Amino acid sequence: MARTKISHSETETAASPPPKETQGLAEQAYRAILQGLFDRTIPSGAELSQSLLMKRLGITVQPLRDALRTMEAEGLVSIHSRSCIRFIKADLELSRSTYQFRSLLERPGARALAETGEASDIEAMLADHRALIADLEENGLHAEQEARLKEMEERLHGALITALRNPLIEITARRLKNYVTLVRLDRLVTTPLALRTLREHLEILEACARRDADAAEAALAMHFKQALQRILGME
Repeated sequence: MARTKISHSETETAASPPPKETQGLAEQAYRAILQGLFDRTIPSGAELSQSLLMKRLGITVQPLRDALRTMEAEGLVSIHSRSCIRFIKADLELSRSTYQFRSLLERPGARALAETGEASDIEAMLADHRALIADLEENGLHAEQEARLKEMEERLHGALITALRNPLIEITARRLKNYVTLVRLDRLVTTPLALRTLREHLEILEACARRDADAAEAALAMHFKQALQRILGME
């Protein structure tokens, strides 16, 4: 009886999904590599061997490989067989590309938040921004205020993405957040810069509160332009 040859792709399609334990280890490896990038255990643009990564991060081989495949698909690494793993470099081009992509995603979100966002949510964000501005003007920037600033940034930009009600955009935005973190690693946050950021946020939120979609989109575009200039040291 003739035997049927099964292709590699067919084998992959027919195979059952990896066990949850394996998926969990791969996710832990993914997060460990990201944290290594964020805390500079893995320098920006580094070229490292798989064995060195395993030793440096305490990751076993299979979860590391699974995590690296995911990160390669996301553009965070390039894998060179028998050579090294090359990590993305947080340079001028990456900064520009990241903020251009953020603008494409979030400008429609600013319009959506202005047109259909819950008024109570917008007012709550406005109140919190005004309170932090008053605190910074009186006391300057300290660790607590810096943590609040980060929370407000995530809250506002998260609201813009959520307003679009599109799960595919939400997935993309979560991945893009890793790029944003990388390009902002060397940014020094000072009281004047924190105040400038918060006041730019206020312009977006005040336009949303007025239900002025054009003004909200324009304010967001200006915020991203100025944020990029701050990262590039142009302000």
